[in-house]
Amino acid sequence: MPRVVDPVERRRELAEAVWRVIRRDGLEQASVRNVAREAGLSMGSLRHYFDSQSKLLAFALNMVIERIEQRISALVPQTDPRLRAEQVLAELLPMDAERQAENEVWLAFTARAQADPELRALRDRGYDVLHAGCRRLVQDLLGAGASTADIDLQAERLHALIDGLAVHAATRPDRNGPERMAALVSRHLDDLAQGASQSQLRQARGVAQ
Repeated sequence: MPRVVDPVERRRELAEAVWRVIRRDGLEQASVRNVAREAGLSMGSLRHYFDSQSKLLAFALNMVIERIEQRISALVPQTDPRLRAEQVLAELLPMDAERQAENEVWLAFTARAQADPELRALRDRGYDVLHAGCRRLVQDLLGAGASTADIDLQAERLHALIDGLAVHAATRPDRNGPERMAALVSRHLDDLAQGASQSQLRQARGVAQ
């Protein structure tokens, strides 16, 4: 009796094959033929699930976003905004082999997205989701008294830090390992918390006067 194939699982397996080809040989080698060979399937079998290379690549890119979102959703809720921020940001950075693979694949797709509207839409969605997440974390850290201008500015800074660390980790992993990234994020959050405390103190003085 032939084995029943779960189409959802098979698509994920094919996306993981795309990741392996990209990380080993580069994005330009992620053709339907090469990905099918990597997955141990015929091209006809692959096309049963993805009828074009563009759709295959888009699914592989979208899986990066989905995995990150799933990990963040699975985090234990924290009442301390600082601890919550550290946990969430750690899921966005290449702190282990799984997240390193996601990071390398995401960066490889960035240039390709310029010429592929479907990939560009996914890239932009990922950017917007990250920015919105940074803004929520900053808003919680700064507290209810923070101005919109301060929140927006600090969200941009945090977003830039995370993006920069991701690029640095892919470019020079020997100099930008998990401990260094965690230390830089921790220092940035310290600065945010200190700025929030000073702002609250100034507000309290203003009310007292």
